[in-house]
Parts: sequence; structure tokens; C-alpha cells
Amino acid sequence: MTKLLLVSALALATLLPAALPQPASAQADPIAERKAGFKRMGGHLEAIKALLDNPAGLRAEAGRAADMQAFFGGLPALFPPGSDKGETRALPAVWSDRAGFEAAAGGATAAAAKLQQAMAGGDTGAAAGAFRELGASCGTCHRGYRGR
Repeated sequence: MTKLLLVSALALATLLPAALPQPASAQADPIAERKAGFKRMGGHLEAIKALLDNPAGLRAEAGRAADMQAFFGGLPALFPPGSDKGETRALPAVWSDRAGFEAAAGGATAAAAKLQQAMAGGDTGAAAGAFRELGASCGTCHRGYRGR
């Protein structure tokens, strides 16, 4: 009985990790994942800019800013060690100045949160200010961590 229990426990310990879900970035190509995310963020920015000029649907589109907040909050995870190889414009500073990169992503996350809050409240003036702040955050990251 003890031998059967030991063999069962060993089999479970060996097979269980393979059965557990893996983080998305471990399963997918992080370069492709971040490129798709950045493209989606660009679409959100264009749509939100248009809403600021014609704010009738501002509240209804607050989910765009929420998606941006979530994306930028998880951005550092899309730049794991070794993902500097391949078709990417990420500069080496993403990895060599990791604290600075994470701070820049945090700034974009905070700005997107402000934008989402302003949009959800229907406050066009606050949304316009938060939109400019988000644009500045994006620029900070692009200047320091993205090549041309």
C-alpha cells in the first residue's frame, strides 16, 4: 500500500505542472503579442481622440481606456529576457534599465486610469487632459526604450 501511494504521489508530482495553465506570455511569442497590443493601443488612441472632438459617446467608450490601463500594467511582462532578438524595435535599455522601463510603463498605466475615470464620468475636459498626459507617457517610453 505504501509503495502504491508513493508511486501515485510521484506520478502526480510529475504530471501536475504540465496540466496547470501557463502564463500567456510563456505560451505565446512575446514580440508578436506586444506588437498586436501596441497596434490595438493605437486604435484606441485614434478613437478616443475623435471622441474628444465629438464627446457624445465618451462614457460608452471608457472601456478603451480600461483596456489601455490593463495593457500598460502588464507591459513589462511582454518584454521577458531574451525577447530582444527578432523583429523588434525595443532598445537594449528595456532590459538594462529595467527599473526605468517599468516606471515608464507605470506612468502610462496611471495616465490610462485617469483617462478611463474621466471618460466614465463623461468629463470631456478631464478626459482631454488625461489624454495629453497619456500621450506624454507614451512619448517618454518611445524616446528611451524604442528604436526608430
